[in-house]
Amino acid sequence: MTKKEAIRYAATVLFAHKGFQETTMQDICKVTGTAEGTIFYHFKSKEQLLIAILEHAKTRILEEYETAFADREFASGLDMMEEAIAFYFHLTGLMEHEFTLLQRQFPHQLAEDNSECRAHLAAIYNCLTDIFERVVRAGQADGSMGDFEPRGTAMILFAMVDGLLRLKTCNLYEAGALFDQLVASCRRMLAKPRDGSC
Repeated sequence: MTKKEAIRYAATVLFAHKGFQETTMQDICKVTGTAEGTIFYHFKSKEQLLIAILEHAKTRILEEYETAFADREFASGLDMMEEAIAFYFHLTGLMEHEFTLLQRQFPHQLAEDNSECRAHLAAIYNCLTDIFERVVRAGQADGSMGDFEPRGTAMILFAMVDGLLRLKTCNLYEAGALFDQLVASCRRMLAKPRDGSC
């Protein structure tokens, strides 16, 4: 891990669990054993450090998705949907600090005034929604899913899965215990009606 990567990782953990305003550059220096000047050499400000974290998170999400789904075939779009939900559960465990950070208020507050931050947040959420949109389009193409508007349906799927995992992040409920119920609910919601209606 390079010094720049170590700084970004330490900041991710601190921002996620301590908060953006509450984390000082001295905190990051202490954790990384780096001089403050070194941090500012790589990242011009604390806001730029947060933006770099968001940019890296999106890149990693795409890499993990490509690794998980490359050259995979599914019996149906509904089966692909189950795998997409399982992937999202796995991803939030693999990138626990990044997803905890995304669920905090400060990135969204910064995005109100910082167009670069807003663009990176939008890119992350679009990337995650795209995963579910591919599922819906695949299910519609193979006839396993009803004729729903793909993007809106993907957003609803994403909101259901992400909302359940927020319960885990807030230590309110073990989201994994509801995995089977979530999948069953999504299958019922998406399955093409037997009488052929939408």
